[in-house]
Amino acid sequence: MVPRVKDVKYVGDHKIWLAFEDGRQGEVDLKDELWGEVFEPLKSQETFEKVRLNPELNTVCWDTGADFAPEFLYAKLKGPPNLRKDEEPIS
Repeated sequence: MVPRVKDVKYVGDHKIWLAFEDGRQGEVDLKDELWGEVFEPLKSQETFEKVRLNPELNTVCWDTGADFAPEFLYAKLKGPPNLRKDEEPIS
């Protein structure tokens, strides 16, 4: 199943907070992923902070045409894998 992003918020620097439809949520730092022609404009914080949700693609995008696959973002979430808002972390 392809994860679907349902909400995105700009956090600061090159970090965004994401919520997925399965309840998993967390912060993703994309600073080290901004290389190549498509992502180069996102190195500008002013451009990066204009992140938005594209409901047709079920992921985040920018007006520059850049986007990230939802599977990639899901894997980059900080925290224990598969942790959802209704679950407790295992100690």
